[in-house]
Amino acid sequence: MLKINDDLLIPESEIDLTAIRAQGPGGQNVNKVSSAIHLRFDIANSPTLGEDLKQRLLQLNDRRISKSGVAVIKSRRFRNQDKNREDARGRLADLIRKALVEQKPRKKTRPSRKAKEKRLQDKSRRSRLKQSRRQLDD
Repeated sequence: MLKINDDLLIPESEIDLTAIRAQGPGGQNVNKVSSAIHLRFDIANSPTLGEDLKQRLLQLNDRRISKSGVAVIKSRRFRNQDKNREDARGRLADLIRKALVEQKPRKKTRPSRKAKEKRLQDKSRRSRLKQSRRQLDD
């Protein structure tokens, strides 16, 4: 079970973990040992997540979530497969926790009259400054 918070637990059967070969330097073991982890979690078809949480997860602007609703997390930070497995599970939990926080809708605001006047005065001041730097034509 992957614990997200006190109310939400994700069973291991919904998480697909695959060991893959890590990229980069690793000496003689790099071509023999599969220490990196490829985690896949199908958000769209998960029976554990509620519909509103699924929608918030799918609407996150995160490159790890595919258009088909599958979260794909690759972990190759460590040289140990167990550490990479825990890292990938932790990153999935963080991703889901991020979607649990409901964003407040933004209230539209308008700048005050004083703020508009100050902005225009600053613009004219900058304009005069730049005009004073110009070369004079003879």
